[in-house]
Amino acid sequence: MDSEKKIKRWIHPSKDILSSENSKLSEKKIVLCITGSVAAYRAIDLARMLMRHGADVYSVMSHMAESTLLSSDMMKWATGNNVVTKLTGNLEHIFLADYNMSDMIIVYPCTANTISKIANGIDDTPVTSVLSVALGSKIPIIIAPAMHESMFNNYFVKENIQRLKAQGIEILDPSISEGKAKIVQPEQVVDLVLYKFRALGVSPLFGKRILVTAGSTVEYIDPVRIITNLSSGKMGNAIAEEAKKMGATVSLIYGNGSYQPESSDLCTMRINTTKEMHDAVISELSSKHYDIVILSAAVTDLMPEKKFPKKIDSRKSKLLLPLVPTRKIIDEVKYVDKNIFLVAFKANHNVSNSRLIENAYNKLTECNGDLIVANDVNRKNCEIGSDHNEVFIIDRQKKVIHLPLQSKKNIAGKILSIVAQSIDKHRKDKNTR
Repeated sequence: MDSEKKIKRWIHPSKDILSSENSKLSEKKIVLCITGSVAAYRAIDLARMLMRHGADVYSVMSHMAESTLLSSDMMKWATGNNVVTKLTGNLEHIFLADYNMSDMIIVYPCTANTISKIANGIDDTPVTSVLSVALGSKIPIIIAPAMHESMFNNYFVKENIQRLKAQGIEILDPSISEGKAKIVQPEQVVDLVLYKFRALGVSPLFGKRILVTAGSTVEYIDPVRIITNLSSGKMGNAIAEEAKKMGATVSLIYGNGSYQPESSDLCTMRINTTKEMHDAVISELSSKHYDIVILSAAVTDLMPEKKFPKKIDSRKSKLLLPLVPTRKIIDEVKYVDKNIFLVAFKANHNVSNSRLIENAYNKLTECNGDLIVANDVNRKNCEIGSDHNEVFIIDRQKKVIHLPLQSKKNIAGKILSIVAQSIDKHRKDKNTR
């Protein structure tokens, strides 16, 4: 048995899901505190979701939560880490919440009792002791209350919540229904956590400058007729939006389509023809510094040898239209900036996985790219214009990562995470030479 296998034997099997969604929370230590609400079982889902984004999750449980509502063994299974249910000579509250010991504390669910104790400096449970230390060490805290509606509307509980907010603690207000103040969904907590870490600048793409192309280009036959590729631009647009959310400075060159950016400050340049796309890309790369260029646009490959100056008479019985290749924009990128990280795209139609990968790798080699994303637009739910996709990502060493059918937004996030990992690996390899 080699050393790698020996090491792996000591890793808890539940940690196999780490970064299975993406690595946005990679190397982040998150403490999940669980108090005595019937919503305690939801903590299992939250812990697993955080882990799928890369976080290492440590659970702390109050006596009521652990003795009545949710076993500590279940949380150990969920996280792969030992669970704190009481404080011992190991000083668990210091280990988890002292200066720089963890990246975030989440209380999910949080009872009225715990809210009031935190607000008044009482630390008589493992959860309140951890929070007492975290308030002093300034570790970010998120609290998700869960209780009966009447308790949530109690003046003193409301006042204590306001006191916690005044100390910079994030309160995720519950939804009120059926007489209950119901805890927020785990997905909402994860979204806030991701946003918080992006705001702190911990995203691996934070500060990177990225150029993205999306949509299709057109070539005019005459003033009213065109040759083009079918493309919605949704994949490239999703990449631009996700890169922006990850803290990157993004410029988007966008061809045909009706896309409106979600981010009002996303720099978007609209173009029409392949030449306009070419000139915009080369101009950006020549005049500004970019770390990454992602060319997902469906650039028209062929154009009429000559454009007719007037509309062609449609009553003609025959029209011969000689076509010539357009310029391959992607082939010029590395000549403009040899150090830029180049991500290419290759769309196929009705091919096998092996052929799709081979075609993509050949293109990657031709353009001297760093990664290429390949897809087959003939597959079910992956058609042009779909909100979903299935892709294969291939690198220079012909390593293949398969992303099965999922939303283009998810695909975009995972592509960017793989790009970030590849850049980091390349940097480390250079430093060790």
